[in-house]
Amino acid sequence: MPQPANNPFLTSYNTPFQVPPFDIVEPEHFLPAFEEGMAQQQNSIEAIQSNEAAPTFENTIEALERTGDLLTRVSLVFFNLASANTNPEIEALSKEIAPKLSQHSDDIFLNSDLFQRVKKVNDLQEHFELNAGQKRLLEKTYKAFIRSGANLNDSDQEKMRSINKQLSVLTVRFGQNLLAETNKFELIISDESQLSGLPESIKTNAAQLAKDAGKDGTWKFTLHQPSVMPFLQYADDRALRETMYKAYISRCNHDDELDNKEIVAQITTLRAERASLLGYDCHADYVLEESMAKKITNVHDLLDRLWKAALPVAKSEALQMQELMNNEGVAGELEAWDWFYYADKVRKEKYNYDAESLKPYFQLENVRDGIFKVVQNLYGLTFMEMKDIPKYHEDVIAYEVREASGDLTGIFYMDFFTRNSKRGGAWMTSYRKQSIKDGQRIAPIVSIVCNYAKPTGENPVLLTAEEVETFFHEFGHALHGLLSNVEYETLSGTSVPRDFVELPSQIMEHWAFEPEVLKFYAKHYQTGETIPDEAVEKMKNASKFNQGFATVEYLAAALLDLFYHIAPAGMQINSQTVEEKAMADRGLIKQIAPRYRSTYFQHIFAGGYSAGYYSYIWSEVLDSDAFAAFKETGNIFDPETALSFRKNILEKGGTVEPINLYKSFRGRVPKEKYLLENRGLAKVE
Repeated sequence: MPQPANNPFLTSYNTPFQVPPFDIVEPEHFLPAFEEGMAQQQNSIEAIQSNEAAPTFENTIEALERTGDLLTRVSLVFFNLASANTNPEIEALSKEIAPKLSQHSDDIFLNSDLFQRVKKVNDLQEHFELNAGQKRLLEKTYKAFIRSGANLNDSDQEKMRSINKQLSVLTVRFGQNLLAETNKFELIISDESQLSGLPESIKTNAAQLAKDAGKDGTWKFTLHQPSVMPFLQYADDRALRETMYKAYISRCNHDDELDNKEIVAQITTLRAERASLLGYDCHADYVLEESMAKKITNVHDLLDRLWKAALPVAKSEALQMQELMNNEGVAGELEAWDWFYYADKVRKEKYNYDAESLKPYFQLENVRDGIFKVVQNLYGLTFMEMKDIPKYHEDVIAYEVREASGDLTGIFYMDFFTRNSKRGGAWMTSYRKQSIKDGQRIAPIVSIVCNYAKPTGENPVLLTAEEVETFFHEFGHALHGLLSNVEYETLSGTSVPRDFVELPSQIMEHWAFEPEVLKFYAKHYQTGETIPDEAVEKMKNASKFNQGFATVEYLAAALLDLFYHIAPAGMQINSQTVEEKAMADRGLIKQIAPRYRSTYFQHIFAGGYSAGYYSYIWSEVLDSDAFAAFKETGNIFDPETALSFRKNILEKGGTVEPINLYKSFRGRVPKEKYLLENRGLAKVE
């Protein structure tokens, strides 16, 4: 075990802006730092509970908030690396550390002496002169104890500890299995004729993947998004599309060592048992209590309305594709592995829109600079690249973010490219959350992680329109973290309900393809020509096509999530039958599968979105309505509206109930009509 002087976590960071010293962190540093962090926090807890002075906000709630600095520091680095740049040592440590952290958390929240002090402050809060942020922290702290089982008897608390310990290990295993399964599959093609239909850029990337794997002269395709999705969209070989599609949707469902079906059943069962112990009918009730939605019926009402609007559109889209298949002389019915391929063909035929032809205008660096310009216009922020700063991988880029006044806003990392050490998808995270200590704002350290195809040779990285949208989305999350301006970390930045956290990210998507914004960044990588107006118009005209599919596949996943988590304690779970029944009950057509099927639904089984995947569409009601506030002024960079969004949404974190934050910005509750208009869906009364 390294001595404290040799462990970078156990000393002050001697780095610019005290960012983590990634350049000297080794796997063997983590476990000692975790153990020391837990020990330090436990000592602080004992000091709070043994304090002979009467409980006050300062000596109990605020004192508790200030504990665990070392543990937080090492946890943020470790778990971010476990997602973005893992290795066998980190994976092994994840399994070892998860139950230790679960026990440590239970030791705090099931500490009866500590809880009595917290309860005393909560009961007497009217006697303390608390500001809005302090009241919110008190409320959150007290609820955290209750929702963790502080009011349970000793026997039930032991059951709670056992459940939490099991869940901590199972969720780690789920994510690790998915990463291993995704990395395991490869489709090697040696006959170039089988690449018919694929754009040159995709073939070049596939050739490079094969070369890196020691298979020169062939083409390699994987289940990572930049490989599998273009293949499904462009490959003429229908049999190979079927192979790729089936491999993608059957991940972790092969009855082998990476199979997740039993893990799904165990996680779902344990969550239901925990909810029952705490007095809830099901896990969804437990989760939604702390959401904007509050109740399952409110979520189902929204999803039902959208399903009724979207499913007929998806069926109409399928008919258009079937007609095109018939005209081409392709025998049989449209299948799921045909959808992306024929959707692209219909889009080209009906709207004269070719998504691939736009990629030369979406060079990664130009898109990045365009986002910087948007953010500068809205909030006055500037971004300066930092060359001499520790990074956890050579692909990572770091920026110093400052206000128009020159004041430091935060430090910002961007990690763009797919690799075997990184889980799929895209996300935003923090290495240090914003807070205020001793009157000084502690600047946050924020990161966004994507999975774009790495450049090959001299070729630049050219993004699809969907990848551009993802970039804007994650940047919105980053702004939520960077612009936070609250006192306590617990309430900082993205520490808001799941069905509100997507508002700052999804509203940023609205700027991505505004004609005025495209002029900032959409420039041909070879000629420098700005994207032609007619191309922008084609993109706009085609934007609502395939929205039936996009909405239905998303809603199917959201409904599947709820189907699992409305199960009562004691119900036997079989992921295969749960999925079949959930989709059959909704009349899902065979050509569409849920966006995430059970065995690779990382959001809900390893990502914190259990009973909350609906949040994206709930937040879309908010973001569509919020962007309309900008459009109504006639200026998408209207200073007054931008300032209001910043002050009422981005800076406030979780200090106020989300609906009240939104009403402070908009002056009213959000209207659903803007979402329906944006998706091209007729409203169903």
